[in-house]
Amino acid sequence: MIAALAAAVREVARAEILPRAQRIRGERKQDGSLFSEADTAAQAALIPRLRALRDCPVIGEEMTRGEQTAAWSEGAGTAWCVDPIDGTTNFLQGIPYYAVSVALIEGGRATLGVVHNPATGETFQAAAGGGAFHDGARIVPRPAPARLADAIASLELKRLPRDAAVRLAGSLPWYSYRNFGAAALDWCWLALGRFDVYLHANHMLWDYAAGALILAEAGGAMATFDQDDFLAGPPWAKSVIASRDRALFPEWCDCVRAQLRGA
Repeated sequence: MIAALAAAVREVARAEILPRAQRIRGERKQDGSLFSEADTAAQAALIPRLRALRDCPVIGEEMTRGEQTAAWSEGAGTAWCVDPIDGTTNFLQGIPYYAVSVALIEGGRATLGVVHNPATGETFQAAAGGGAFHDGARIVPRPAPARLADAIASLELKRLPRDAAVRLAGSLPWYSYRNFGAAALDWCWLALGRFDVYLHANHMLWDYAAGALILAEAGGAMATFDQDDFLAGPPWAKSVIASRDRALFPEWCDCVRAQLRGA
């Protein structure tokens, strides 16, 4: 099923997303976030393809919150989760860092995940217990920095509490940091080793469902600001502390939580 899922995602990206790249304008949702004709067209095209693979409810980012919660309740924790374009601002601006992200969630946990960047053609995928793959090759962990001071971090500081963001930016516990604007790809780049550690204050279900599975299957570790079990608690929104290397994770997690406490 994972191969069929990846093929469906790539097909929709070719048909609905790439032909619209840099040719359409974005619109604002009620929460202020951007969406476009490409987002809604890709989501609509994905839904029947996903239901043909596994007939269960679909939760899409471009649905209303009422539709999303109804789909979650209907499936009793089993559903497809879709972000048709994660990184819509990048897509509209012509920045090649955006992705289609799809996960199958069963019993409240992702069992399949695919993240595909239409601009570069890269595809990341994982099945629970089966490892993580990048363009068909298994992701094999490579040596990570021995200490946080040598790590490359991916950070989204603007969503952190202001005082904590200032403390983190001022203390520079890492070597350098980046922020590229597409959460689903952030997880995958972390899994591949392009980043070493990751921090984000607010991921929605469709932001993390596929990517967190890919990182876990690549040997990474993750938690929230206040939970060691990343998947504990309600699924809709989570903070993220993650590392591609389990040995580096405790230092990173302790550092972030100390800055959040003001220690």
